[in-house]
Amino acid sequence: VQLQASGGGLVQAGGSLRLSCAASGRIFSINAMRWYRQAPGKQRDLVAVISSGGSTNYGDFVKGRFTISRDNAKNTVYLQMNNLKPEDTAVYYCNVVMTWGTVWGQGTQVTVSS
Repeated sequence: VQLQASGGGLVQAGGSLRLSCAASGRIFSINAMRWYRQAPGKQRDLVAVISSGGSTNYGDFVKGRFTISRDNAKNTVYLQMNNLKPEDTAVYYCNVVMTWGTVWGQGTQVTVSS
């Protein structure tokens, strides 16, 4: 199974971006799908998670600004990011939980200028 993340880029504060992460390969069942982020010199933090049933949870620092969603037919998870702030600058990683283990994507850079 491979994950391909896309949608990162450079945006001004207050702007929006939509990240996508598509899973491919021998996929039978995906459980939770997650987005993490890691800024330079900092730990990797959980941004948002969506269960197989559609339940969601978010890090306190993004509540009300970001929305996670998934398209099970496309094995894809999305992260809609609104009202971006310079402190949101980081590499964003997708992560999916399979029945046999966890898979990480390669990361996509998000840079928010002030």
